[in-house]
Amino acid sequence: MTFNDRTLGVAALGLSAFLVWFGHDLETPFAYEPMGPRVFPMMLAAVIALCGVRLAVKGGNAARPNPPGANSRIALMVLIVVGYACLFQLLGFIIATALATACVGRLFDGPWIRSAIGGIVMGVCLYLLFDLVLDVVLPLGMLEAWL
Repeated sequence: MTFNDRTLGVAALGLSAFLVWFGHDLETPFAYEPMGPRVFPMMLAAVIALCGVRLAVKGGNAARPNPPGANSRIALMVLIVVGYACLFQLLGFIIATALATACVGRLFDGPWIRSAIGGIVMGVCLYLLFDLVLDVVLPLGMLEAWL
């Protein structure tokens, strides 16, 4: 089987069906916002489904093979995301995000210093956005004593 747009479209439809199944019964014990937690997975599922239908109907374009080294970078990216998820609570949002961002920067051949600075700026700015603007509580982890 060759991988093409139609295959990706059908996979996207499967993913959107999973998101609908997962998000349909999402509820919180208390109402902290008018729309509730199920809105995001449902909206995401709708967008993915629309894109999947477009690819499945249009379809036909064969995918080019990955360039050399791309598969190992993809595997490392998956490991970085798994590590981020595992360390998120322990290290806190700022440190875990800074580390993950710096690792991704290095993965794409960014210099160490720029990757580290970009990771720190990304962690701090996103934390401030979520905390001050969106009022989302994020774990501080190791920084909780100082902030």
